[in-house]
Amino acid sequence: MKKSLLALAVLSTTSAAFADEGMWMPQQLPQVAKQLKAAGLKLDPASLTQLTSFPMNAIVSLGGCSASFVSPQGLVVTNHHCVYNSIAVNSTKERDLLANGFVAHTLAEELPAAPGSRVFVTKEVLNVTDKIITADVAKLQGKARVDAIEKNQKALVAECEKDEGHRCTVSSFYGGLEFYQIKQLEIRDVRLVHAPADGVGKFGGDTDNWMWPRHTGDYGFYRAYVSKDGKAADYHKDNVPYESKSFLKLAKEGVKEGDFVMVLGYPGRTNRHRLPSEVSNTFGFEYPAFIQNSNETLAIIDRETKGDRDAALKVAGQVANINNYYKNRKGMLNSYEGSDMLERKSKEHDALKAWVNSDAKRKAAFGADLEAVEKLIAQRDSENKRDFHLDRSTPTLLNAARIMYRLANENQKPNAERKAGYQERDAKRIKQSIDGVNKTYVAKVNKAIVLNNLKHYAAQPAAEHNAVFDSVLGIKAGASEAELSAALDKLYAGSQLEDAKVRAEWLGKSVADFKASNDSFIKAAVALYDDAMKREAEAEELGGKIQQAYSSYMKAKIAFMNSKGQAVYPDANGTLRVTFGKVAGRAEGADGTTGWSAFTTLAGVKAKATGEGEFKAPQAQLDAINGKQYGKYYDAKLKSVPVNFLATLDITGGNSGSAALNSKAELVGLAFDGTLDSIISDWDFNKAKTRDIQVDLRYMLWNMKYIDKAHNLMKEMGAE
Repeated sequence: MKKSLLALAVLSTTSAAFADEGMWMPQQLPQVAKQLKAAGLKLDPASLTQLTSFPMNAIVSLGGCSASFVSPQGLVVTNHHCVYNSIAVNSTKERDLLANGFVAHTLAEELPAAPGSRVFVTKEVLNVTDKIITADVAKLQGKARVDAIEKNQKALVAECEKDEGHRCTVSSFYGGLEFYQIKQLEIRDVRLVHAPADGVGKFGGDTDNWMWPRHTGDYGFYRAYVSKDGKAADYHKDNVPYESKSFLKLAKEGVKEGDFVMVLGYPGRTNRHRLPSEVSNTFGFEYPAFIQNSNETLAIIDRETKGDRDAALKVAGQVANINNYYKNRKGMLNSYEGSDMLERKSKEHDALKAWVNSDAKRKAAFGADLEAVEKLIAQRDSENKRDFHLDRSTPTLLNAARIMYRLANENQKPNAERKAGYQERDAKRIKQSIDGVNKTYVAKVNKAIVLNNLKHYAAQPAAEHNAVFDSVLGIKAGASEAELSAALDKLYAGSQLEDAKVRAEWLGKSVADFKASNDSFIKAAVALYDDAMKREAEAEELGGKIQQAYSSYMKAKIAFMNSKGQAVYPDANGTLRVTFGKVAGRAEGADGTTGWSAFTTLAGVKAKATGEGEFKAPQAQLDAINGKQYGKYYDAKLKSVPVNFLATLDITGGNSGSAALNSKAELVGLAFDGTLDSIISDWDFNKAKTRDIQVDLRYMLWNMKYIDKAHNLMKEMGAE
């Protein structure tokens, strides 16, 4: 196989990469071995490239969060907010696990996680670029290119997944310049084991989210289960804990300021290679629109669930998710405003174009694509802006009906020809998603949110409307709130899809069955289908053109940066990455405030605890603090038990729950957040300001021992 462009990018560099910056693919680490060793790593950096050996095979994905095995019996540690939905769906007014926390003292007491929960164990990563972008594919454009790439991806995935119980994906890197096949064991039986009370796991709530100093016990535990023969299996009472080949050992000594630390996990998305026009559109429209929409949605949920604890519990996960991204985007905007980021990126892009145009060969290779990619992205961004509220105006049950009807249509084709996401490999995921709707669905809340988005959509000019959507819902541009509400009432009232049994029956029905139905949501799904396929084809035509031009742009950018002696790591895309740095405070806090120390302690918990709302620490915890019941978790320098700590690590969403490891790859904490003025690093890394936040292992164990009495789990992890 040809040498990876990514590897070439690293090998050709003559300048050292900053230890603090970079979400490195494991296979890149030998090329930054000197930096790793200089930063303090005591392991051989090459050992971190071995995905089936310690410590990499202890690192897992939850499909949105990161996690790690911490015992040979499949015990998984992650963030409290990553298990939050599982706590919520197992909570009732009579047994409020969110408020009171949960500990399973035996395997029999463990509870099924939220529907669709998974533990993914990465087994293999292969560069398959030459199998995706073949000579024939390279000649194609538009939708034909998209279709050919998807066909090749599906063929590789199908071959990979012949190994039963595994989930395989082919991920794009550098804007479609490279493709890697990732093979993961997909563990489907996931159970909730332990989560502290909200007053610990979510202490400070949305007030403290993205802030420092922080005092949040953001940790929780799952357990992965498999069949008795060790295979991935659906939930069953006879399943047994997964025996992980290796697991993380807990550090016996805590970290201190200046210590080496690295995070291993699955960061979601970064955008450091984006074009200036994309930066402008994101910060000029997308984020402000998202913030406004989130603010309105949160107010609606609060209004509709007031005095209804059952409804509030059902939507608690949704609220937590919206709040998290709401504050994130606000922080991004605050950092962007008044900065020179757009100006700098524009100058960098102009320098790239000047470099390309200064050489005839480079101009012939890249010039046309650099010009084309800007025009194509402008078209895409314009369409996304037009459809912002339309895309948010689909009721949950209508969306479920559309998925089921699409599945019925795809099932008429041979499996290999079905659209990705609707193949046989996706059947269980779709079923669990459809079955699990009622766990988080509250009709009055959903209807109110949809109505709010429809009001914005209806206010748009008629030329920006989707005529088919308007016809199906019985609305029009300029419709009043009363007219929109009446249309929704009719739609919701005419359906039986809120009944889980009814939805389950529809999963197995034919296209003819759907077309003959009088259920309002089913009828709407059928009526919207042809237009949706047309719009999808148009989007793929544009997407194929963008993919071709963007990959050429990235190839030019890599060559340009290499010419200046700079290494190039890919933007985060949900795949396994390693980032390393050190435990460190900041000489100056946010907005010119006093410097930040690297640690917070129990003293800060006590000082913040008001006994109300987001700062309602459990009384048992306050009693232990007042009684100075610190045990072996006491830090003499801090004169207390450490709670959270800062580090110079390069993380983003998806890294939540990532293991923070010391120089010997021992667990010292869990990454769970970043500071508000540093999250702009998703777009523009700021070496001076960027700090991520970890919950300290010592605080986790202190809570487990003295507050929750989770002695069985501590013994299992070797902590007692």
